[in-house]
Amino acid sequence: PAHVGGRNADREVLGHGEGLVHARDVTPTRPCRVPGCDPAGPWRTVSAVHPSPEAVARHPHLADPLPEGWVRVDLHSHTMYSGDSTTTPDELEEAVLHSAIDVLCITDHNATRGATELGDRLACRLIVGEEVKTHAGEIIGLFLTERIPGGLQPVEVCERIRAQGGIVYIPHPFDPMRNCLQERVLVDLVDRGLVDAIEGRNAKTSLEHLNQRGRDFGAEHGLAVGAGSDAHVAEALGAAYVEMPDFDGPTSFLDGLRRGRIVGHHFDAPRRWRPRIIPSIPSET
Repeated sequence: PAHVGGRNADREVLGHGEGLVHARDVTPTRPCRVPGCDPAGPWRTVSAVHPSPEAVARHPHLADPLPEGWVRVDLHSHTMYSGDSTTTPDELEEAVLHSAIDVLCITDHNATRGATELGDRLACRLIVGEEVKTHAGEIIGLFLTERIPGGLQPVEVCERIRAQGGIVYIPHPFDPMRNCLQERVLVDLVDRGLVDAIEGRNAKTSLEHLNQRGRDFGAEHGLAVGAGSDAHVAEALGAAYVEMPDFDGPTSFLDGLRRGRIVGHHFDAPRRWRPRIIPSIPSET
């Protein structure tokens, strides 16, 4: 994708069912097709036309205009179901409204419960995903219909994602602080044709050359390139995403991703303290 300058941002040019959860109706803003099992599904209004001033102050690129017919997609985010994130459903619901994200991929570690349970609470479309831990690093599956257990071999993880009609997405490649997939394993998976897309901007990756290396690897190997906040706190939502043509399932999602542009900046601020109650979460097995 082409690289485009932006204000304080770097830019480059759906479960269950097909892994997409329908968004609930919200205050009318702009129409957006909400796909699910039925390709001719209903039209609903999702997200907000404008992000809040608070969100723009954190992530100035949210104020930039979006091309007609395009959506903002965060391919990588976490909730309290991840275990290493404490973002509650209420906090995520609020963050979606503030950021005006159109499509959110919830990719909790070895868990899909958060994504499936939050679908009718969020004012955006939601893609069911999972960041699966393997001995060689992490692999994200998008458009999942069932959970994949952690601890499997990387090839089996990719094959299980594909068996569900999902997309294999490699997060934070080459970033040793983010439990990246070992490079030799990544190359082997690509050579086997088991990788669909790679992360070209992870907002938690502090060294820009590591994000650039991911983009370069994607271009060299003909992969779609994505971006995500990797949000472990609610305020991170909006830090990084892809602006891309709207889509109605995994195939058109990949096509749109190839035509899209990466937007975002580094954001890894600590959680703001505030009194709250975090519900207990049973582990998924």
